[in-house]
Amino acid sequence: MGRVMKILITGAWDCTESQLSEIEKMGHQAIFLPMETDAIPAEYCEIDAVICNGLFQHHNISLFINLKYIQLTSAGYDRVPLEYIKENNITIHNAKGVYDVPMAEFALSGVLSLYKQSKYFCENQINKVWKKNRDLRELFGSHVCIIGCGSVGCECAKKFKALGCNITGVDLLHIDNYLFDTVYNIESLNIALRNADVVIITLPLNESTYRLFDRSKFENMKNGAIIVNIARGGIVDTNEMITALETKLGGAVLDVFEQEPLETDSPLWSMENVILTPHNSFVGNGNAQRLWSTIKKNLTEYLSSK
Repeated sequence: MGRVMKILITGAWDCTESQLSEIEKMGHQAIFLPMETDAIPAEYCEIDAVICNGLFQHHNISLFINLKYIQLTSAGYDRVPLEYIKENNITIHNAKGVYDVPMAEFALSGVLSLYKQSKYFCENQINKVWKKNRDLRELFGSHVCIIGCGSVGCECAKKFKALGCNITGVDLLHIDNYLFDTVYNIESLNIALRNADVVIITLPLNESTYRLFDRSKFENMKNGAIIVNIARGGIVDTNEMITALETKLGGAVLDVFEQEPLETDSPLWSMENVILTPHNSFVGNGNAQRLWSTIKKNLTEYLSSK
């Protein structure tokens, strides 16, 4: 860029001294912001690039008049003003591929926990009760419908396919991938849902996917089906899902919610057929290295193009 580029790094990325040193060896200056809600320790106009997550939910992006580059630490783009970014020719990257493995493992472990009724055996272990359960299910041969065939969806397909599942993909775009036995366009979602034993949501949240899973979608799901949401809570109408869980669904594995933290009076907390976690499915011990590799690659390629 012809001059030192000032890069604002927020606490969304826990960078190490050696990683910081590598960035500075590129000839650029790092400025730290521990909390994205804090005041920025520089003038907005001084910032050329940012590595962040929800920074622009707390700081008006239009104040960063010299901003040219954004690296997100999240896979989703729903926390940034994409229209403004496109209009101002700002380069933006997400953390694609960083969290695929832990999220897919989370989805698989949650479904298996419901199929094998882990809650039942955990409670019996606590109470020292020796009692068999004859209602366990096999995942082998199940029909798994993955809504969103991006990197997370593909990793889910890989994991479930390895256990002998039939994999159906549904996406906003045309997909040609050997991991999916059948692929539908999003307009045919209701058709794809009818035979699914497990439905996994990995779509991005935007205007077209907000509350995509409404009453009609749950009505199209088969009795006893399990829904997994590791994407964004806003893709699912919570009240309609609760009704479906009370009447026809076999269970749910939920890591994201319309309201976070989940309200303490939500019926989901006490439902026996629900596994819920606090937006935690992305956590894995390999994330730090994958995130650094992504940040370094994207930043290096951007700087070399200038």
